[in-house]
Amino acid sequence: MELILASASPRRRELLQLLDRPFQVLVTHIPEEREFGESPTAYVQRLAETKAAAGFALWQQQHPQQAAMVIGSDTIVTVDETVLEKPQDEADYRRMMALLSDRKHAVLTAVAVTDGTHQEVAVVSASVTFKALSEAEITNYWLSGEPHDKAGGYGIQGRAAKFVTHLEGSYLAVVGLPLYETEQLLQAVERAHAAASSTSISKGS
Repeated sequence: MELILASASPRRRELLQLLDRPFQVLVTHIPEEREFGESPTAYVQRLAETKAAAGFALWQQQHPQQAAMVIGSDTIVTVDETVLEKPQDEADYRRMMALLSDRKHAVLTAVAVTDGTHQEVAVVSASVTFKALSEAEITNYWLSGEPHDKAGGYGIQGRAAKFVTHLEGSYLAVVGLPLYETEQLLQAVERAHAAASSTSISKGS
């Protein structure tokens, strides 16, 4: 069974390689719009599940006879109930930094795995505290180019590490793909797929 990562994120590709499972990448384009009244947890889980389902549908179009497991994932940063995704521009980035400066925030990463019949999903969280940021630090970090494509406008694995005074929970969830949980989801879908295949063979014999 092929393993597919439905994500354009280079960070997720790098992390998934650490599981020592050969995989391919399929990029899906899913609107990231929070529904009215949707909690941050429900929102990030829905995005991961939608990305996994869209990735599987795309794989089936290209390889209709080939089984696959597809991973979908999404990461958001939240301050209270305010969701911070990728900054749209510098002004949006500065708004995010003003919210993150000198306080604690939450990072939620959802991972969904599907084989088209079975689906497993997990939401993994972490709590991150930033030091008080100066205007010069905020400006220089933006000019580095690093914040442009990252949830919350920062990458903990890069230059923003110097802003972090405290971390509780999964570091890899903050980076974008918690590996322990991802491996457990993959194994669960593999077991369900094998059980379904065994039942199908028994009925046909």
